[in-house]
Amino acid sequence: MKTSFENLFVWQEARELVKLIYRIMEVCRDWGFKDQIQRAAVSIMNNIAEGADSGSDSKYANFLNIAHGSCSEVRSMAYLCEDLRICSPEDAEDIRSKSRVISSGINSLIKSINNK
Repeated sequence: MKTSFENLFVWQEARELVKLIYRIMEVCRDWGFKDQIQRAAVSIMNNIAEGADSGSDSKYANFLNIAHGSCSEVRSMAYLCEDLRICSPEDAEDIRSKSRVISSGINSLIKSINNK
């Protein structure tokens, strides 16, 4: 039986990252930056979900690759968030740390799909 995306640790972690970013960005007045990092974070969890329910391993791997790219985007933007003083260094590191965990989980999923 196939595991639903809600049961995937990496999707659960991505969901937590989205909540963290939305919390941190609540007071951000740079609407372009705020929109970009929030969209990238949401893209991670949604592409994991969409891939898990796509019906084929090749489609799943493609969605996971997109999620991985979005994860890298979020991590990169966390540096800007800190550099531009939009968020604290601690919040930026929290985003980067969670992004690294998610990125590693996505890589593991991709490897497991490719090794079938």
